[in-house]
Order: sequence, then C-alpha cells, then structure tokens
Amino acid sequence: MLKTIPRDVSWLSFNARVLQEAADPEVPLRERVKFLGIFSNNRDEFFRVRVASLRRMLRIETKLNMHPEKNPQTILKEIKELIFRQQEEFEKVWNSVLDDLNRNNIFLKTEKQLNRRQKAFIQNFFDYEVSPNVIPLMIESIKTFPDLRDKSIFLGVVMSKKGPDTDRKYAVIEIPVTAVGRFILLPSARGKQDIILLEDVIKYNLPEIFSFLGYTDFNAHTFKFTRDAELDIDNLDTSPFVQKLEKGLKNRKKGRPIRLTYDEDIDKGLLEYLINKFGLSLQDNLIPGGSIHNFRHFMDFPDQVFKNKTQRKQSFDHPLLAGKRIWDVVTNRDILLNFPYHSFTPVIDLIREAAFDPDVISIKISLYRLASQSKIINALINASRNGKEVTVMLELKARFDEEANLMWKQRLEEAGVKVLSEIPNIKVHAKVCVIKKKTKKKTTYYGFLSTGNVNEKTAKIYGDHCLFTSNAHVMADINRIFNYLSNPKTGASYLTKCRTIIPGPHIFRTKMLQFIQQEIEQAKKRETCRNTSK
Repeated sequence: MLKTIPRDVSWLSFNARVLQEAADPEVPLRERVKFLGIFSNNRDEFFRVRVASLRRMLRIETKLNMHPEKNPQTILKEIKELIFRQQEEFEKVWNSVLDDLNRNNIFLKTEKQLNRRQKAFIQNFFDYEVSPNVIPLMIESIKTFPDLRDKSIFLGVVMSKKGPDTDRKYAVIEIPVTAVGRFILLPSARGKQDIILLEDVIKYNLPEIFSFLGYTDFNAHTFKFTRDAELDIDNLDTSPFVQKLEKGLKNRKKGRPIRLTYDEDIDKGLLEYLINKFGLSLQDNLIPGGSIHNFRHFMDFPDQVFKNKTQRKQSFDHPLLAGKRIWDVVTNRDILLNFPYHSFTPVIDLIREAAFDPDVISIKISLYRLASQSKIINALINASRNGKEVTVMLELKARFDEEANLMWKQRLEEAGVKVLSEIPNIKVHAKVCVIKKKTKKKTTYYGFLSTGNVNEKTAKIYGDHCLFTSNAHVMADINRIFNYLSNPKTGASYLTKCRTIIPGPHIFRTKMLQFIQQEIEQAKKRETCRNTSK
C-alpha cells in the first residue's frame, strides 16, 4: 500500500534540499552562505503559515479533510522530529561554511575576540550609529508583556551585581537590523576581513546601556519567536477589500506565538520567563540552537568580502539585446531570457522604453512580489506621467508582501495608474505584460510572459524564464486575460477564447485532460505522441 505523505512533511524534504546546496563544497562559498539564509527564511514562513494552520486545526478539533490519513497532532509530531534533525544538520553545515570562510580569510568575531583597535571602532560605531536605535525593555517592570515583532531578533539580558546581593533583573533589546544592518566590517589585518554581528556590538556595550542601574555583570543571549501569520479576512464584512486587508494585517501583528528559538546557553530563569510570557509550553516548538539566529539575514551577507572564486559568475546581457532597443529586436523575433544567468535589465528597459516612446498608447502588466526599491514601479509611474494608459494587476494577497503591495497600490494610483487588485478567492500569479504601440503604418502589440516575479533583486538568485515576444496570438491572449482581470465576475468567457495560453484555474484542467486523451488516442493508433493542437 502506497503511503501518502502529508504536504507539510513533504515540504520539509524540499527545504532539506536547499540545505544540501549549502552543504555542497562545489557550490561557490558566497552562494552557500546565501542558501543557509534561504533555508532559514523558508523555515520561518513554514512555521508562520503551515504549522500555525495545523495548530488552529487542533484548537477547533477538526481535521478539515486536509489530511485524511493523519490527524493534525500526528503531523505536528512528525514535523517536530524532522525540524530537530534538520536543525542539527544546519549547525553542522554552518560550522563547515564557517571553516571555509576562515580559510578564505573571512572571520566572524564576537565581542570577546576583538583587539584594541576593533574595540575602539565598535565603541565609536555604537555611540554614533547604534545607540539612538536601542530601546531596552525592562520586561519585569512592564505590567503587560510588550507585543514584540516576530521577524526581529532579540537579546535577552540578565543583569546582576557582584557580592552577596543576589538581585537579578531581566531586560530585552530588539536588535535594530533594519536601521543599522546586521554585519559590521571591522578594521582588519592586511589580506583579512573581520566581521562582527550587530548583536555582538550591543553585547559589548551593555555596561554603557545600563550604566544608570548600577549592575556590574551582564549575561546576554539571542532569541527569536514566530507568530501565527495566517491572514484572517472576514468575508462577512461588507467593508471594501482594502479595509478588510488592512484590518487583517493589523491583527496578524498580534498573532499567537507558536515557536521560540534561542541560544542553548541562555539563562534558564530567563528562558522560563519568556516561555511563560509568550504563552508557550514545553510541548510547543521550543528550539535550542547556536548563538546566531535569524539566519535569513545571511542572504544579504556583504558581497565585498568575497574573492571572485568564491562568488557566482555575474549575469550577462543577452547577446541579441546588447546595445539595442528592445522594440527593434522583439518585433523581429522572440527572445528567451533565463535568470539569473541573463541580466534582468532588459525587462526594466522594456518598460522604460515604452514609457518614453511617443507611439506607445498603453501598458498592461501583472505584478506579484516587487523589489523594495522597484525600478519597474518607477518606470510605470513615468509612463503614466507621459500620458500612457497604464493598467497594473497588483496582487494584494501575495503572502507577506501585502503591506508592501498596499503601499505600491497607493503610489501607482497617485500617479494616475489604473490598479486592479481584487479577484475573489483567486491569487493572480501570472506575470504577463502587453504594450500597445500605434504608428502611421499599423498597431503593434509586444510584451512578455514570465515565471517567477518581476523583481530585479530575486532575479539575481532564482532560476526563472521570461519570453519577450510580439507574437500576435500570444499578445491577443494576454489582452483577453486583462479583459478578464478587469471584469472577473462576468469576464471568464475571455479566457475560454485563448488560443496559445492555457490560463488556470478556469480552463487549465479541461485543456490538460483533453491533451492527455489526445495522446492516448495517438498511442492507440501507434502514431507519434505529440501535441498537434493549433
């Protein structure tokens, strides 16, 4: 009898393959560090969404028919065992990567490993860059435990005094990574590069931070926690969707804690205090580990410290596009870009050219996740200001990008862009673009279809494909898709008229079953099995 593997257990096997990339010594060292960050970020989102959903199922005491072969409790137990095994493997891989960093003269220093020059540097750095962003919380003095941010990393501090006085106080400091950055390059010997993490800079300066309290001994360790981040949208609420989304995002920030990861050497009393205040128990996801947490920041480990041989090769321009207008090339032939090997710049140039081309009438594009400083958005805003009709399908329900997309929606609409954003019960993942250009001779449509996201940052990391084309049938189908997106309640008929694109979910299953049956009939006739549809 075949065993059906629950999807959440299967997903952990997928993430294990990301960790395998970090473990592979043949992978460039810079990429191994980045894969550790990706693995950690993936696991955080897994807890925020999938583990949180299973915990909810337990609370309402139903299987919801999601896993007919097992109940949520059994799946959570299996997940916990796998997570602990993967954490042990993660620590081994990290130690291996750390050894390779050292062999390449890149050293991570703690606050206890600094020379005199480095101590003076971080003291000055703390005073001018870090101190204004450090707000200690004397947690025992606060009546209600504060709503800490679950994507942050924290220092748990235990303060005491020398002598017979056994008075101890607890404090929590949020590490201001967003404001300062996680990695600080230290003054180093020639040919070497020492790096210190921001939390270790703060550890070094704890006596200064708490000088007014009179404590002499400080014991500090990092921890982070994870909240239930499922977005609750009340479908019975008659408010506009954007208002419901904003309400759901506000409630998400106060979601139930479901995991606590901490330095295994943390003070036991402080650990018990945190477990109690987060409303967790010993049966919950309490995961001890090394002294470094929030490894997702290692996706942004400073590139400049790596030698060429330890980095991935730089992306290159497609030879048919180098030094040419995108329009001139695409109107004569299709171009397939393969990221991250090809440069993402032509995608940006495509929109920029259209924004300033006096013959371009309109631009329609669908977007899901965008770079934090999106050049695509800037190009679309410039197009609108130049009198083009710009329509953007912006998926507000893109998980963990909802707030960013609400901000982009406001910016686009302020610039006169028409933003489509609400398709009930559907997330729009399609990445398509169609540009309409009218000259004296004729009207032409051109654009692209793409996997992944229209995101210049992730295009440097993930493997995706983007087809530039002016094929009339493809462009007609993309126009049909936008007709549907503009009127989803009554516009489904547009999708059934597509000739080259098979859109899901409306007709995808039907078409695929039709193609499979077609191949079955071909095989029965002992004829060549291939898609002969037109």
